Amino acid sequence: MIIVHGLKNCDTCRKAMKWLVAEGKEARLHDLRADGLDADMLERWVDALGWEALLNRRGTTWRKLPDSETADVDETKARALMLAHPALIKRPVFEAGGKIILGFKDEQQAALKA
Repeated sequence: MIIVHGLKNCDTCRKAMKWLVAEGKEARLHDLRADGLDADMLERWVDALGWEALLNRRGTTWRKLPDSETADVDETKARALMLAHPALIKRPVFEAGGKIILGFKDEQQAALKA
């Protein structure tokens, strides 16, 4: 089973779920807001992908944060921000067959097919 971590109202996450069903893959959406994000989950993702890849600095959640929280972000601060505001995580994050895959472009789709 492929677990798609994201937000239920995220267009890319919905597109990914539809694509996975069309590909005949068994998938489940884990909504980071409704279902939660724990430190162990984030730890796995940071270890596999790096905190810089996971942190979405382009979204509205980031822009709404006060400058004091977004200034001088390092790994420790980024982890705390992502745990407090799961919408700061780039989406979708797939967990499939022991692999962690970030994003939903051609390269990620090819990895999910394998």
